[in-house]
Amino acid sequence: RDMEASDQERGSQQLDLEAITRKISLLDKWREIFSFHRLGTSNTAPQDPDGSRVFADESEDGACAPQPRGQGHLPSGHLCCVPKASIISSRPGGSPISRAMAAKLRQSLFANTGHIFSRDWRRACFSFHDPFSDLAFALEAGKGGARSIQMAVQGSILKYLLFARKGIDCNLPSLCAVSRQEQGRALAAALAGILWAAGAAQKATICLITEDTYVTSTPRYSGDDFTEQLQLFELLEQEATERFIYDHLQCFKGEGSHGVILFLYSLIFSRTFERLQKDLDASTPHLLRPHAGGFLCRQAVLNMILTGRASPNVFNGCQKGESQETLHGVLTRSDVGYLQWGRHASEGDRLPQVGSMLKTPRFPIWLCSINGNYSILFSTNRQLLSDWKMERLFDLHFLSGQPSQKKPVLLTVDTHSHHWERDSHEDEHRPGRRFSPVEMAIRTKWREATINWNGTVPFF
Repeated sequence: RDMEASDQERGSQQLDLEAITRKISLLDKWREIFSFHRLGTSNTAPQDPDGSRVFADESEDGACAPQPRGQGHLPSGHLCCVPKASIISSRPGGSPISRAMAAKLRQSLFANTGHIFSRDWRRACFSFHDPFSDLAFALEAGKGGARSIQMAVQGSILKYLLFARKGIDCNLPSLCAVSRQEQGRALAAALAGILWAAGAAQKATICLITEDTYVTSTPRYSGDDFTEQLQLFELLEQEATERFIYDHLQCFKGEGSHGVILFLYSLIFSRTFERLQKDLDASTPHLLRPHAGGFLCRQAVLNMILTGRASPNVFNGCQKGESQETLHGVLTRSDVGYLQWGRHASEGDRLPQVGSMLKTPRFPIWLCSINGNYSILFSTNRQLLSDWKMERLFDLHFLSGQPSQKKPVLLTVDTHSHHWERDSHEDEHRPGRRFSPVEMAIRTKWREATINWNGTVPFF
């Protein structure tokens, strides 16, 4: 009787869950998650081997994906718990990662097979701010080395939202009116475009975490309990790549999905190890560098996102190094640009000069490295860089990516003002006058420009 009562109770709970699911299925958040699992109003919900339904929030109570069986796994305190919403079942169309591929991936990233990603990296994903808000177009950037990738992808998201959507005005209100569905489309388009360019417009490779484990740890290879579960999917058209990513958005934007790492893996496999070796030079043998107990992206990773090539330097073309070695710079004009400024740039530790290929992109959007922190400058006027008259007086929007920022900052840039026209409090020659690092970064593109913060306190 106890067993019968228990069965009836489980059946009642199952009906309650299904009723709740139907009631909330109209919400965008759940509809996107359900579409990933093929739930929604259809009766094609995926099932576990025991026949029970898999719900998108099943991992919220702490339940993890089944841990891989085998030897040499990390201690339990280091295990990466990936929610089931971000795990797919193994599919015939994908190629399981091999031990050789996993080892080469680690070598390309860390220069050895023993390092693994830190907690900040594992937590990083591509999650947006609330739709229909002042930052509806913006990703929630985290901290640590993954932040630079998030902000670089942000540039491509802005390119799509401002200049690729038909029938939509190119202005800030249209960015703030972005819905959750449009956020997903923008992310899919941005990631697909970046991967397609890295694959030389021939193919893209996308890495997803599956339920199965294909590689076990050894004394020379430290498993991290998700890289060993990868399947690689090759796509031969950009549109198909975008559609595939959109169908698996939760694998890149879901909490605990390791979305940024999966994108970085996909970027490397799309570029291929052979092309990557040709892109790099003696100054950059691998893609990440250790910093404060973690890892930061080298310039080659950012350039691979911006241009499709993992060029280690920001100057145009190639140059000779101090030992007459060939150093590789940027070969083509990028869609999204790059600016950098550091407070120690005038104290002997000079930053390399950014070339025109990055400084003058096809679209008025720039990834900025300011004192090592990454942010975005953008204009809603597509003609800004194609008509010199537009560059006399224009507006830029600044997105710091910091949690404290609640809306983008409007900056007015005047490139033709004269010092006698400035108010006394704006006189840059006055002793003790300080300039915001943001202003200094802008002046690396427009020298002698004056910047009006329009009532916002300048960032220092």
